[in-house]
Formats: sequence, C-alpha cells, structure tokens
Amino acid sequence: MKINNIQSLTGRNIYCHRPVIKMTVDIEEFHNVTTKDIKGLKEKLIDFFPGLKKHYCSPGYEGGFIERLSEGTYAGHVIEHIALELQNMNGYDVFFGRTRVLEEPSIYNIVFEYKNEKLGLESGKAAVEIIDKLFRNEAVDMEKILTDLSILAVEFELGPSTRSIFDEAEKRGIPVTRIGDDSMLRLGYGKYSRLVSASLTDVPSCISVDIVGNKHLTKQILSSYGIPVPYGHIAYSEDAAIRIAKEIGYPVVIKPCDVNQGKGVTLNIFNEEQVRIAYKEAIKYCRAVIVEKFVEGTDYRVLVIGNKIAAVSERKPPIITGDGKHTIKELIEIENRNPARGEGHEKPLTRIKIDSVVLQTLSVQGIDENYIPAAGENVVLRGNGNLSTGGTARECTEEIHPDNKEMAIKAAKAVGLDIAGIDIKTPDISVPINENNGAILEVNAAPGLRMHLYPSEGNSKNVAEDIVNMLFPEGSPCSIPIVSITGTNGKTTTTRLVSHTLALSGLKVGMTSSSGVFIGNECIVRGDCTGAISAGLVLANKEVEAAVLETARGGIINKGLGYNLADVGVIVNISEDHLGLDNINTLEDLAFVKSLVVEAVKPDGYAVINADNDMCHYFLKRVKSKLILFSKNKNNPLIVRHIRSGGVAVTVKDGLMSIYDNTKITPVVAVSEIPITMGGIAEFNVENSLAAVSSLYALNIPISIIREGLMSFKSDIENNPGRINMFDMDGFKIMLDYGHNPAGYKAVIQYLQRIKANRYVGILGMPGDRMDRHIREVGELCSKAFHKFYIKEDRCLRGRCPGEVADILYDSLIIKGVDKNRIEIIYSETEALEKAIMNAEPGDLIVMFYEKFEPAVEIIQKLKQSKVKKPLIHKETKESGTNKEYAAMI
Repeated sequence: MKINNIQSLTGRNIYCHRPVIKMTVDIEEFHNVTTKDIKGLKEKLIDFFPGLKKHYCSPGYEGGFIERLSEGTYAGHVIEHIALELQNMNGYDVFFGRTRVLEEPSIYNIVFEYKNEKLGLESGKAAVEIIDKLFRNEAVDMEKILTDLSILAVEFELGPSTRSIFDEAEKRGIPVTRIGDDSMLRLGYGKYSRLVSASLTDVPSCISVDIVGNKHLTKQILSSYGIPVPYGHIAYSEDAAIRIAKEIGYPVVIKPCDVNQGKGVTLNIFNEEQVRIAYKEAIKYCRAVIVEKFVEGTDYRVLVIGNKIAAVSERKPPIITGDGKHTIKELIEIENRNPARGEGHEKPLTRIKIDSVVLQTLSVQGIDENYIPAAGENVVLRGNGNLSTGGTARECTEEIHPDNKEMAIKAAKAVGLDIAGIDIKTPDISVPINENNGAILEVNAAPGLRMHLYPSEGNSKNVAEDIVNMLFPEGSPCSIPIVSITGTNGKTTTTRLVSHTLALSGLKVGMTSSSGVFIGNECIVRGDCTGAISAGLVLANKEVEAAVLETARGGIINKGLGYNLADVGVIVNISEDHLGLDNINTLEDLAFVKSLVVEAVKPDGYAVINADNDMCHYFLKRVKSKLILFSKNKNNPLIVRHIRSGGVAVTVKDGLMSIYDNTKITPVVAVSEIPITMGGIAEFNVENSLAAVSSLYALNIPISIIREGLMSFKSDIENNPGRINMFDMDGFKIMLDYGHNPAGYKAVIQYLQRIKANRYVGILGMPGDRMDRHIREVGELCSKAFHKFYIKEDRCLRGRCPGEVADILYDSLIIKGVDKNRIEIIYSETEALEKAIMNAEPGDLIVMFYEKFEPAVEIIQKLKQSKVKKPLIHKETKESGTNKEYAAMI
C-alpha cells in the first residue's frame, strides 16, 4: 500500500466544516481482500486499539465498526478508523471520517478529522503503514509508532496558555487562526485583527519587552515610580559579586540579568562560598548577574490584564515528602509520573529535573539526591516557585490588598505592558508591601497562565476570558464584512463590481480574484488567486476594512475555505464546467462543492442565489442563513413566492432593477444605464449586476452608493480587465473575453448577436482539462456565430497532447458545415491574434477567447500604435458576398 497524496484542509471544506486530512491511498493487491479474509486481524486491531470498540461507523451505534470488521470491510475503511484512533489515543476527540473509491479497483480517497495538523498527517501515514503490515501478516512495532506520535503531538500542540486563549476566542465567536507551528494566534479579521503569542499581545512596543528582559533596568524604572524593589547591583565578575554581597549584607540573591523562568536563580545566599557557586550558575545564561538583597516572605505572582488584576497565585517551590523508603532522586521520579506533569509547558505542571540549582539547594541543607527522607519529612528542592522548574501554585486572588493591586497595575504601566506577570515577595499579600518590607522582584512580559488556569490549590481563574475581553470588549467588532462569491461564470466581474462599490462607500477593500490579490488599488499578488491562501492574505491585512473573495471550485476542493463564516455568500450561477476533475463528474457534484459558500454564512448573514439557475432548488436546501434571491425576470415563480413570503429579492421589471424587501420596493437603476450591460443587451452582466446589488444590499450599503457603483463600473481594462473588453482599431474592433466553457461562449455569442459588425472573426480555444464533449459543444456554438475562425491552443495544455484540443474544435466546426477555407489553426494565441489583426477587413469584430490577457493587450496596443488601418471602401469579392449571407443568417 502506498500514499499517492496527503494534504490538510485547514478550513471548512466539502467533507466537513472542521479541518480534515485528505489522503489518496493505493491499496494495490489488497483491493479485493476484506478484514474477514485475514485470520486474527480483528483481534490484533482490538489489541492494538481498544478504543475501536467505541467507534460507531455506518451502523450508527457504539461497536458498529467492530461489526463491520467481522462482516468484512476493505483496507481503506480500516485506515480511516485507525488514523482517527491514533489521534484519540493522544487526547484528541476526533470522529469524522469518510472513505470512497476514487479510481477502480484500488485507489481510495480517505478523509478524516484532525485537531493537531502535524499529528493528523503523521497518524494517516502511520495508519497506512500499520494496515499494510497487518494485511501482509508482518510484525508492527506499535510501541515505537505510538511513542513517536506522542512526541509529535506534544511538540506541535498549543501550550496551555495559548490553547486557553484559542478556546476562549472560539467560544466568543471570534475567528481565530494559528500562525505557523508555534504559539502565535491571530484573532479576528482585517482591521480588527489582533496578534497574540502566548500571553504577549501586539500592543507592547519592542522597548517595553526589552525593558522587562533586563531585570536591573526594570528595577531602576520601577524605583523611579516609587515602587519598592530589592536593593542591588550588577556584577560582571565573581569577585565583584562577592564584594557587592558584602556591601549589601547577607542573605542575598544572585540571578542572571536577562533570563526568565527562574533559570540560574539562587536565593537566600549566606556566605562567600555560596556566592561563588551561585555566580557560576547564573553566568551560564548571560554576560552579567544581579546581586540583590534577599527579601523575606512568600512568593506571589500577580497577573495584570489591562487595568485590572485578573488573578493572584502563591508560588511554591517544588517539595517532595519522604516515605522513609525512597531516596530524593526516586521520590522525584515518582512525582514526575503525576499525569499533571509534563515537559515544558505542555501540561498544568512541569516535571522536576535534578540540575545544579537543585543540587546546590540540597547541599545547603546538608544532603544530596541519594538522601532518604523520613516519612512525612518535607524537602525543598529549589528556592523559587516557578512552575517551569517544577513549582506549584495556590490561587489567592481574593487575598490581595487593594494597595498592592494598585502597585502591580502601576508597575505594568511603568514599563508599558498591557499584560504582565508581577512577581511580589512579601510575608502577606493582604498587607500593603510598603508596610511589611515587601517588594516587587520582577515584571514579566508574556506571563504563563498555567498557575491561574490549573492551580494546585484553589479554584481555576479563567484569565483567558479576561485577555480576550481586553482585546475585544463586549460589543466591539472582531471581523470586517466578508463577501464570498462563487459560480461558473461571472464571479470575477461580480467580485470586482462589489469591491468597486464598497470602495466608493469609503472602505479599503481587500479582494481576491482570478487576476490577483488586491488591497485597495494595489495588486500585491498576481495570478489566479481564488483559493484559501489568497483569502487568508486579505483577512490578515490590518489595512483591510472589507473583504470580497472570489472563491473558485479548485480552491474549495484543494484547501477548503480561507475564512470561517462570511457575511454574504453568493452563487452567481452554475453550469457544466471542470467536470471530470477531482472526482467531480456531474452538475450535482459541482453544485455540492459550490454550495459550501452559502453554507458557511453567519446566521444573521445572507446567502445570495440566482433564481433563474436550474440548480437553485438544490442550493436553497443547504441555506441556513437569511436569503436573497435575484432574477432577470420579476415573474420568476421562485421570486414571486419569495417576495410574497416576506423575503428579499432583486429583480428587473420593465427594464428597471429594483429591490423587493417584504412590502417595500426600492428602485435602483435602469438596466440600460449600467455600463457593463452595454445598454441592457449583455444579459450575463445583467445577471452579474443583480448578484452585486443583492450582496451590497445585504451589507446595508446605501442605495445611492449602490447606484453610483453600478453606473461608474465599466467593461474596460481599468475596471474589469479581460471581460468583454472592446478595443477600437480604426476601421475594425477587437474584443477580449475569458470565455472558457460552453456557458461562457454562449453568453458572449448571445451578446454578439445583438451588436453590429460586417464580419465576425473568432479566435477560439479551450482549456485542455475540459471534457471532449464540452470542447465539441463550443465548436458547435461558434460554427454559426463567426465568419472566420482561428483555432489556437492554450500554452498550458493541462494534460492534453499538442494539437489535441485544436483538432476537436476543428472537427466540430467541419461537422457543422463550416468551410475548411474559413478555418486556420495557429497554435500560438498571440500569433493567432496578430494574424487576425493583420488580415482584418473594414467593419470586422475580432473576438478572442484568451488564455493570457496581458500579452494580448500588448499586441493590440503595439499594432494600434503602428496605425494598422483598413480602407473605408471595401471592394466586393466572393468572400464579402459570403459575409453578407452570414450577416443575414445571424
């Protein structure tokens, strides 16, 4: 068995509205083998994965999958369940999966849910390896597989602090995105988005973070604000440390100047020998150390969020209690088996490690790690209570004195932090520190939240809620307006028109389209940008005040949606296109993919659907939000029923486009006054305009702005490049359009039938990944629409042999009775255009269905500058007579 392809779909997708892994797996010679054909397979699977007994599967009840194993199911199905169970064994509650035959007899499409992307990918690979070996009756090293996956799960999981913020944001309905594999989160979209790394937000300046990284500088700033801090100095040598300690007077503390998490800190030093040992430990972490007066009392962490105290914890150093049998080293090993302890920040508590600081602390007590404490005897392992070095915490927020609250908030403000961990040493936090010789020891940026979320004693404090509420106060926006537009034809024009109009309303618009990603008027990425990655670029941009996203079939299939929920989801139309690709073989399959756009809409948002499209009823069944229907025909039965039931519709009656909202009728503009409709004869752009008006009305854009947008948006290379762009060449015209499927060609041809030209010249081509019957259909449509034909091929053949598409088009024209003398095959698109221009006759309209827009425009402009002209009087010839016959025919 082998994996042909594996990828993660990080957003809502056609399989599930949660992230999934999609694998294409070749089962190879086992395609006819079921689980009941392999002796002992079920028992081995249950032995390896006891949790499989709880899997429901198709029977719909617990144990259903085990029944399927007994009845006999295929390898692909088992791989799906093993991939899920491997994640369950690592603590992730995932259950969605789907397995289908992709290509007979042995290639399967296997989809399963994930929460940790790296673990999900590796679980899929491991599942294939396990099943391959079991089907071959080979040994499986399950211990190694499970160990490797467990390490991976920890390595790529969010830490407790970041996870709590992630979960809280989701609970509040705030879009949250993990950036990379570390602890960076983006909350919200566009201008309202905020970045959070662990508990460090995007508010503090680099200077503020640098200040608190320098402990001595922090003390100097706090002292200047009248905040009590321990007296001390910096030492750059061991002898200097000894001298300072003597000047200050024992006991003292020695710690690195710029290291956190209690690394290299030695407390309660009483003599010169201990100074030397402590200096050697601290200098490992930095170029200088701080020697300061030891403050008697209890170690407290005060968490400041915004202008309030969110939580207070008493931090306790790691202590083990003797049983009279085990050594200190053994007791530490026993304590580290506590499931609450893990490596680093992965769990509520951190495993205790025997390092030089622990050995020094024990040495001061006259013992070492081999000492056996008596039953009930407590042994302190470190001087500090940092959780990162094995300490524990007691929740004591209610105990802090109001004066100490003010002092902590003042300290955070002094260094410019919105979230800060203030370390206070005092005999009693309920007494002002000025009255009991207490002091603020440190101020920490990005303070850990574990001690407040998972205290060893006391109740948990939901400090993540405080952080999210500080970033997004109740009632404040967290997202910009998002419009997602899909369809077979017209989605680019609709996207541009909506974007253009939103810009007129004063918003800075981020737009994705088939021509690039735009922020305002600036194109930041060129090319076909209609997928999730491009959408993410727009939504991550802090300048963007509204997002208009062209969302194509390929992007949905390959990566899912690049956003969580849209305010408006639009389906302009749907017709046969791209069939035969990505296992999308029917119009219903295509509709299923496109329907994701109207499914992923906020409950109070709008789905916008074309009531004139044959698949409208299919889409209506999938809408969970509010609905706007649009139609070119006011008497469309769906429109009539929708309006009568109090719904919103945008339609045309007697040439006037109007909005019907319950009993209210709002005229917008006469269709003939919308430039892209070419006086109303370009019906496909009437459709696109209706879709745009529906979207803008859903966003509460004023009618005056909508009208202005419609009337100022033109079919030129500035507003709508590549969509029925007309070029005047002094005696003849050229039109460029991106028709690339039968419906697109048909729409253009219908438009051509309503405009005048002496002769219509078609430069035809089709993408190679379209079905043969669709290519033939285009040829048939064009056979009666053009007098002269140039057949070209796209530069990207998309799996076809050179000349293959051209031959299909040529044959379809010949079959329809076109004289072969009227047809030329010129494979190069630009060469075909150049020849058509050079051979143009007066009154010609050359129509090119292009692959690449910019090169075509360059040729037109180059030849126009060279003043290619045709005589005003055209001599009658046999060919011109044919042209008259053709003109009469159409």
